[in-house]
Amino acid sequence: MENRGIVAAIAAVVVVIVVVVAGAGTFLVLHGGGGTGPSGGNVTGKKALLIIAPTNFEDSEYTTTRNALQQAGVTVSVASSTTTTATGSDGLQVTPDLSIANVNVGNYDAVVFIGGTGCETAYYDDSTAHSIVVAANNQGKVIGAICLAPGILANAGILNGKSATIWADHAGTLTNNGATYTGQSVTVDGKIITANGPDAATEFANAIKTVLGA
Repeated sequence: MENRGIVAAIAAVVVVIVVVVAGAGTFLVLHGGGGTGPSGGNVTGKKALLIIAPTNFEDSEYTTTRNALQQAGVTVSVASSTTTTATGSDGLQVTPDLSIANVNVGNYDAVVFIGGTGCETAYYDDSTAHSIVVAANNQGKVIGAICLAPGILANAGILNGKSATIWADHAGTLTNNGATYTGQSVTVDGKIITANGPDAATEFANAIKTVLGA
């Protein structure tokens, strides 16, 4: 009888441990513990650089992408052609961490260009922005661009033979540079993720996390 009591007590302890462990696992799944993205890859500790225009970057594309990456455990830095306050098209003010002139692509796992009309003015024909794109591509980094920003990638020459999307009015910027325009909200071709505008920002951010965690 005494042995049976001991066995029953041990069994009860085992049940409690199993329940606690299972509960903890459920909590991690529900709350995104460990920085796990949609692909199941862990992006905690990865580093991403968001590049915004000095004026008229798209506010929601920036905030949605930044928040999603940071919540997943990615360290986010911001660069622009100015190191003073950059202002979004809806008035959001951001102080960049560094100038694009001082970007060392090797310090980051992902380089992401935020859209808005300002990115066309600032970076479509900017040699510094193009050199960042080319370096990121040569080093196998994850590269993202949303709204009008895929035009920066196209003009830098890395979309030739690739599939990509962009704000519909600028589709010619892609096709004129050898890319296939998909018209999709988000297109992933290897490590290059492009999106067509603010409404695709959440899907865009999730795609970045997926590729970054692969």
